Amino acid sequence: MTLPMSDPTAWATAMNNLGMAPLGIAGQPILPGTEYIMIDLSAGSNNKINWAMEDNQDMVNIIETVYRDFDPALGMMTGIPPITPMMPGLGIVPPPIPPDMPVVKEIIHCKSCTLFPPNPNLPPPATRERPPGCKTVFVGGLPENGTEQIIVEVFEQCGEIIAIRKSKKNFCHIRFAEEYMVDKALYLSGYRIRLGSSTDKKDTGRLHVDFAQARDDLYEWECKQRMLAREERHRRRMEEERLRPPSPPPVVHYSDHECSIVAEKLKDDSKFSEAVQTLLTWIERGEVNRRSANNFYSMIQSANSHVRRLVNEKAAHEKDMEEAKEKFKQALSGILIQFEQIVAVYHSASKQKAWDHFTKAQRKNISVWCKQAEEIRNIHNDELMGIRREEEMEMSDDEIEETTETKETEESALVSQAEALKEENDSLRWQLDAYRNEVELLKQEQGKVHREDDPNKEQQLKLLQQALQGMQQHLLKVQEEYKRKEAELEKLKDDKLQVEKMLENLKEKESCASRLCASSQESDYPLEKTMNSSPIKSEREALLVGIISTFLHVHPFGASIEYICSYLHRLDNQICTSDVEGLMSRLQHTFKQEMTGVGASLEKRWKFCGFEGLKLT
Repeated sequence: MTLPMSDPTAWATAMNNLGMAPLGIAGQPILPGTEYIMIDLSAGSNNKINWAMEDNQDMVNIIETVYRDFDPALGMMTGIPPITPMMPGLGIVPPPIPPDMPVVKEIIHCKSCTLFPPNPNLPPPATRERPPGCKTVFVGGLPENGTEQIIVEVFEQCGEIIAIRKSKKNFCHIRFAEEYMVDKALYLSGYRIRLGSSTDKKDTGRLHVDFAQARDDLYEWECKQRMLAREERHRRRMEEERLRPPSPPPVVHYSDHECSIVAEKLKDDSKFSEAVQTLLTWIERGEVNRRSANNFYSMIQSANSHVRRLVNEKAAHEKDMEEAKEKFKQALSGILIQFEQIVAVYHSASKQKAWDHFTKAQRKNISVWCKQAEEIRNIHNDELMGIRREEEMEMSDDEIEETTETKETEESALVSQAEALKEENDSLRWQLDAYRNEVELLKQEQGKVHREDDPNKEQQLKLLQQALQGMQQHLLKVQEEYKRKEAELEKLKDDKLQVEKMLENLKEKESCASRLCASSQESDYPLEKTMNSSPIKSEREALLVGIISTFLHVHPFGASIEYICSYLHRLDNQICTSDVEGLMSRLQHTFKQEMTGVGASLEKRWKFCGFEGLKLT
């Protein structure tokens, strides 16, 4: 057979027969809108060609050449076997083709029948919604003379057929072994079927294949879903068991042999934790009795022997931590010294003697480096001062806790004594009220009866009066003791307040001392030293003495150190209370301190005595 290579339609037909997408000679797909020639090569067509394009004479000549080599009896070209999608090795469903390419269905030849494809211009046949697990199809439009053998012959190439239910009204239901076989069967929907070469109406029909709903398919699908759900649950359970933390090992039951093993493990430091857990479980289970009490006591004694070891380990760790802190502090101080040296180098380079020889860019870099070094130095200095301040605070907190604990114990003892005295006073008061009521009743009875008639009542009245006087005296003694205890309690409270004030003053002095140390480190030049013999060490202290003298001169009754410092803080916020108090205490002929008030209102006041001191000196 001679076939021109320039014919794109012939190439598309051949490639479709091979199950491939139609492509042109140059490799481009044949686009929609290409003109196709519809040829009827059946035996009943009297070998006539219906042309869809009569004006193309070249194409007519090509088709006539092909038609001359076509054998209608065999249904194939001479020397070329028929290539159809139903051949073994070629599935009915071709490989996926892009939606913009035309899908050309070919004629399918079977032993007893022939299937002709539908018109490609018609829309695809409609189908119902696919049921879950569908393996059954409905096939309608069968020929009236079609038998079950012909149906098997047509659809067995789609896959293994399980059952066929044929009706007398030209339709049937076919159940396949797998679900994907249903998709192959739907490919035949719309094909015209003809039995043999007959043109009788009873031997022809148009196939309509659609999904069918069957109880067996639904049951198998549900069973499959349940099986998948079981597998998923099993997988999740295995995953949870894999991720679950291991359970602790079971504890053996108590026996003399196990007791001796646990006792040996308790003596070993490496096995101590396991043995202690076993001992705890045995005690909680109630394994202790008279027979085993000695064994348990020896094991508890062995466990107690580890207390000293644990305390020593803790002390060793604390010692290591303190050594590490000390090393860190030393290293930090060394780094700080080196930073000070670097900053000193920058400052010396910034002096005019060396500064004039540097360029503008070099000066800029030196100034930037100096600022960065100073910032880092200040940060390290603050960190070192913070460490020292924390150590001082820890020491002061320990001392304060000791003093406060002793005061609290004394105060609690006095409070308990005062409460006991108060309860005793209340009980005596109630007894006194009862005796008074009895006396009033006796007086009422005495008014009714004469004294001469009943001498016994007079004696009883005298006895009651004597008892009442004794109770009153006892009550007075108790009240006096109660007042004395209250006075002692008030005195202790005042002492506590004074101690707290002294502690606050000490804290202020410590803070002022730390600030003075920090300011002395940051300052470039040291302060000028003055003579130790003079009480006034600087001009600033002389100014403070003058201001304080003026302030106290207008307060003839004196003023507290807090009041004086509040007045000085208006002039200078950096004035420290401890410094002012130390200055005034050094000048004994100028200022004097007096105690005023009683009890809780006790207060120290400073007075100006400069005029009196002038006379004395």
